[in-house]
Amino acid sequence: MATPQDVLNLIKEQNIQLIDLKFVDLPGTWQHLTLYHDQIDESSFNEGVPFDGSSIRGWKAINESDMTMVLDPNTAWIDPFMAEPTLSVVCSIKEPRTGEPYSRCPRTIAQKAVDYLTSTGIGDTAFVGPEAEFFIFDDVRFDQNQHEGYYHVDSIEGRWNSGRKEEGGNLGYKPRYKEGYFPVAPTDTSQDLRTEMLLTMAKCGVPIEKHHHEVATGGQCELGFRFGRLVEAADWLMTYKYCIKNVAKKHGKTVTFMPKPVFNDNGSGMHTHQSIWKDGQPLFAGDQYAGLSQMALHYIGGILKHAPALLAFTNPTTNSYKRLVPGFEAPVNLAYSQGNRSASVRIPLSGTNPKAKRLEFRCPDATSNPYLAFAAMLCAGIDGIKNQIDPGEPLDVDIYDLSPEELAKIPSTPGSLEDALECLEKDHDFLTVGGVFTEDLINTWIQYKLDNEVNPMRLRPHPYEFSLYYDC
Repeated sequence: MATPQDVLNLIKEQNIQLIDLKFVDLPGTWQHLTLYHDQIDESSFNEGVPFDGSSIRGWKAINESDMTMVLDPNTAWIDPFMAEPTLSVVCSIKEPRTGEPYSRCPRTIAQKAVDYLTSTGIGDTAFVGPEAEFFIFDDVRFDQNQHEGYYHVDSIEGRWNSGRKEEGGNLGYKPRYKEGYFPVAPTDTSQDLRTEMLLTMAKCGVPIEKHHHEVATGGQCELGFRFGRLVEAADWLMTYKYCIKNVAKKHGKTVTFMPKPVFNDNGSGMHTHQSIWKDGQPLFAGDQYAGLSQMALHYIGGILKHAPALLAFTNPTTNSYKRLVPGFEAPVNLAYSQGNRSASVRIPLSGTNPKAKRLEFRCPDATSNPYLAFAAMLCAGIDGIKNQIDPGEPLDVDIYDLSPEELAKIPSTPGSLEDALECLEKDHDFLTVGGVFTEDLINTWIQYKLDNEVNPMRLRPHPYEFSLYYDC
């Protein structure tokens, strides 16, 4: 664990001139403020650095906008994308009037979820391992105004370019739709780019593991990093997205974590592995189904029971529900099973090591704010453990092959963001127990999503509507 003095010594020893303070807004995007090094001292890690939070999305009005950023010394790394030596430090937000953590700060909420876990006596550590998929495109254009609306994405790997002449001689190696998983070069064109992304993440303190091409055509990929404690895993995911986007930009490419940017092919998810430990020992290994403990099964029960509400945080965009449809390996069925990727909760076949025993919630995507998503999932799991929620019988079949009558008996994910927000409005007591989420935060989240995403989408004509209705 690093100390404030460790960071101050690093600044002095490496003659670092600038300190970049990063924090996350309510929807889940990093914001930053860069200071000259003499503006940081030991008090910055306790009392914080004052700033104006009036224009941050989802935060309070201008008359309550004075905030302070409290630096976390464990998150310091030298930013590889800055021309001048710049130290990046992730911050949490504090209310300067009270000195208390800001109740709308997502990183604060994540820490409160961990504190709540400890207070219950169930465990003292929540481990999280997210797997965020993304697309690498060569070109993206989009616009929406009063008289037109369109988007255009393109990739040298796109199967739709198999007949294009403008490549100066089309070489023809384009992954087929739904067949882009693990091809070697020359079909896989982004090997070196992904390697640079992965090694850059390592320089920024993320414990890297692997990278590979993903299923969809058009440049879908995934990089892997090791699981971590809940807050640090969210920090690493933010660093992951930051590095991937900036390495891509350096090479004249662009990255999106949108769940469904390409029609009629697999979307991008963020399968999230979870486990609880106590006193250094894993608690999810046992002699129940798939080598799980009874506690782990109850945790799954909590996830499945509250999944419709959870998705308002784990799948928080209108585009999220373009991915959550049958036919594209998306987990739309609220069931659990071992080694079965057609269920929304999968128990990986991880061998006999109890430390590897975990569950994987397959619904989330990387448009989520990881601090809020991880905190919400932990709260749902704790509710399942405290109330001994039975997850029901496992579903050890290929759910995609079931008949419509059989599928109708299995609960499914909400069909839209609006539906998920309605579920959250009706079912959120499991989030407010222990003071992790406040009613103010939940109401703010629902209203923000309705005002800025659901209702604006509802008002605008869709391009495909012209294909359907123009000649009516």
